Amino acid sequence: MSYFLWIEDFENSAKVTANDVFGSIFDDSYFAEDKRKLKNELKQHGIFIELSFQNGLSFVRNHLNKIDYIILDIDLIAYSKTDEINNDVLQLLKTFQDYQEIADGTENEALLKKECDNLKEIAGFYLYTELVVELGFPKKHILFCSNHGENTKRIQEAFKFAKIDLPKIREKSNPEVQNWVKERYENPYSRLRRGIIEGCKYVKNKYANISINDLPFNKTINKPDKKFTFDDIIDYINVLESFLPLQKPTDENKLYKLFIRTLTHEWEAAEPKQLSNKRDEFYAFASIMKITRNWIAHNSTAIFNHLNEQDVAYLFICNMRAIFNLGHKVKNYEEILFPLFSYTGVDFDMNKIPFVENYIKLFNELSKNKEHNHVDEILNTLQNDKQKIQEKGNAFFITGLYQLFWFLTASEENTGNNTAQEHSTNLNQVIISRDYSFKTFDYAKTEFLKSFSQHIYSRSFPVAN
Repeated sequence: MSYFLWIEDFENSAKVTANDVFGSIFDDSYFAEDKRKLKNELKQHGIFIELSFQNGLSFVRNHLNKIDYIILDIDLIAYSKTDEINNDVLQLLKTFQDYQEIADGTENEALLKKECDNLKEIAGFYLYTELVVELGFPKKHILFCSNHGENTKRIQEAFKFAKIDLPKIREKSNPEVQNWVKERYENPYSRLRRGIIEGCKYVKNKYANISINDLPFNKTINKPDKKFTFDDIIDYINVLESFLPLQKPTDENKLYKLFIRTLTHEWEAAEPKQLSNKRDEFYAFASIMKITRNWIAHNSTAIFNHLNEQDVAYLFICNMRAIFNLGHKVKNYEEILFPLFSYTGVDFDMNKIPFVENYIKLFNELSKNKEHNHVDEILNTLQNDKQKIQEKGNAFFITGLYQLFWFLTASEENTGNNTAQEHSTNLNQVIISRDYSFKTFDYAKTEFLKSFSQHIYSRSFPVAN
């Protein structure tokens, strides 16, 4: 999902207007008739509504990083009855409408009302120029949605005189409006960017009052001077949060590759294999990030030349789960990112997935080297050979990063005849023993693991679909 700012004063029915604009992504039960109730409801779904020109101007000047797209009405009240006019709006009236305060309070009140009425007819255009000219907000991310747009002759003349293209204005009931909203709400790049931003915001808030000693990432670091400090976390997360630009670049491949290089940089000093529990998801995620860092930092950078949004989302989710203790619930930012993957919606039988046989073959190819006891070692050996990379193809290795999650978290069912340690055999051992008639593997241990595994299943095992 993408986040929207909607500046609209609802002169007509709030419910009808909201359905006209957002009916393509929300059921009409989401739309209340009371505009303030509507505002509170839609905010929970990434739609920020401002009900006046003044509040809209304040939002774009102070909170533009919260949203991805903007929907502007043209005809807007200057400020709400519950507010007082602020200095920003007063300054605008003085600059562009030659308003000069009069000493007589009554006369000044009447003059101010007149100037605010004049502002109302063209308020949306003031916001548009503020966004595009002053703040550099992309024009393609703005939708003018008004039933008064064609009547603003003086605005049309002003834009023409200033040599600025007048943006296209659509009536709110025009089907193009819902189409525009739906396309941008589901835009993969915007969804990826928003998920990363919200994830970074979440962990900054979460770790503001938590001891750095509780950071899981530091358990993988041997050298004290390499452990994360609080300042390190903030710097690292701030870089990730601001990395992806609002507007998708023409060559996103370079951007995604550079992002992954930045994302994995901190894993240089990590050694996940020193962790005592090598069957839980933390170990899996830490191992995936360490391997990714090694691949992109050394001679296998070509593997990452053709990443897509879901691949970047996968590595970002793994990274956040490996660095921070995020618990067993799905986080809001993960809910934003999960739709980038195909959702199976059903439980799946791991015994029907032919991925084990594939690694048996790879193990046999490399059997002369006795150090190849694990799938990650098989993959590492292959990626160290440029000829093997060409033979297998980049997609093979990216898929391997997904499959590592399953190998590193799956364990054989405990039958009760032996100790849990003996029967919780890591799936890697299945490769070594050639015994891949394993029993059940529980990926529904937590809410997060169930949802995560269901979403990445199709991407992890394309041959099984």
